[in-house]
Amino acid sequence: MIATTAPVETARRGTSAARGAEAAERRRWEELAERVRDVGQYTTRAEAERVTRIVLSVLGGHVTGEERVDLARSLPREAAQVIASQIPVTRPLTATEFVDAAAARIEGSTPATARWDVSSVLSVLADMLDPNLLNRILTQLPPGYALLFGRAELPSAR
Repeated sequence: MIATTAPVETARRGTSAARGAEAAERRRWEELAERVRDVGQYTTRAEAERVTRIVLSVLGGHVTGEERVDLARSLPREAAQVIASQIPVTRPLTATEFVDAAAARIEGSTPATARWDVSSVLSVLADMLDPNLLNRILTQLPPGYALLFGRAELPSAR
């Protein structure tokens, strides 16, 4: 009898562990959204989540190669999926064009509010990332992005 109940108990523990891991990932996403809400001074977490998804979707096409993989690994699963689901761009946008692209996706946005939204999300992201990864990402992007991440512009190595 012990042999027949052990697989059931193991399956239950596996299911419980999976639920625990899923809950932990959800908490990581909620923490990210709360940090964006605080930095961006949004009234609700839902608004912060919406802006975060939009900014990450624009960013996702601009980060490629190992940096994209490492970025996705550093983020909560929901954010990583947004990054990974984007098709790489054929021409990187300038920082101003990046903000304009985000503005086009954010309902009621102006260039000023879009810059605020983008900087709110990317500065939180910068604080979450390993500094070496952030520098590698910024090296991939055209000049001007470091300021969107709340960092001083890196000297050009091009």
